[in-house]
Amino acid sequence: MEAFLHQFLSGLANGGIYASIGLALVMIYQATHHINFAQGEQGMFSAYIALILIQAGVPYWAAFLLALTFGFVSGVAIERIIIRPFEQAPVLSVVVVFLGLLFIINSLAGWLFTYNVQAFPSPFPAGLGGRYLSAHEIGMVGVTLLMLLVIYLFFRFTPLGLAMRAAAQNPDASRLVGIRVGWMLALGWGLAGAVGAIAAIMAAPIVYIEPNMMGGILLYGFAAALLGGINNPWGAAAGGLIVGVIENLAGAYVVGTELKLSVALVIIIVVLVTRPAGLFGYTTMTRV
Repeated sequence: MEAFLHQFLSGLANGGIYASIGLALVMIYQATHHINFAQGEQGMFSAYIALILIQAGVPYWAAFLLALTFGFVSGVAIERIIIRPFEQAPVLSVVVVFLGLLFIINSLAGWLFTYNVQAFPSPFPAGLGGRYLSAHEIGMVGVTLLMLLVIYLFFRFTPLGLAMRAAAQNPDASRLVGIRVGWMLALGWGLAGAVGAIAAIMAAPIVYIEPNMMGGILLYGFAAALLGGINNPWGAAAGGLIVGVIENLAGAYVVGTELKLSVALVIIIVVLVTRPAGLFGYTTMTRV
């Protein structure tokens, strides 16, 4: 029973990372109706920025905030410079752009930082750990919950957050009331970049940091977004926690650690076949 409880709670901790990536994917999907396959690579690059700052003597949480700022600014820049010219392009062209962005960022990180695996420090003291969770896992849960609370308050109670929601849900009506839809979508990209940076920085002490560190995590995040609902940010966050628990329990008692990544693929296929809208999503009907 203790082993089961440990796997369950550890799955919730890992699920916080998947929830963050899933939330970032949903935010981009709501703005563009496309999946950003480079979301994990953007987060990875921000994690490298944090590591460089920490190694240069910058305090951890200051480096954390600077890396989030980099993730936000780079997200806005990518939307304005790379994605915006393809706004009216066919779906396949946009997919190729996202894939190209993935390989470009990955190769750039390998060129700048090498492909060597490096340790990433955790800011949480070892004494914080409990019987079933390590200090870093407890810290991950706290950071994830704080991030979700801040995002909820931002989108629910601030004029900018409400404008971003309106621009994503109904661009035409938003333009009629004076909202600058283009910039609202760019800010959404920036916010997704910051959320992805949080996920990568929290994951780095566990998986270590190298240019390919976010490949599997992005797949789990995609499964979380589909399971919770690709058009429901909070559903994606809940989906991340569910996927984290399923992954850990399946890896421990069903498929083994070597095949854990296949769990995400199974979840994706099952959701697409049985409930494409996800557990908390909704089906959009269009008159044709």
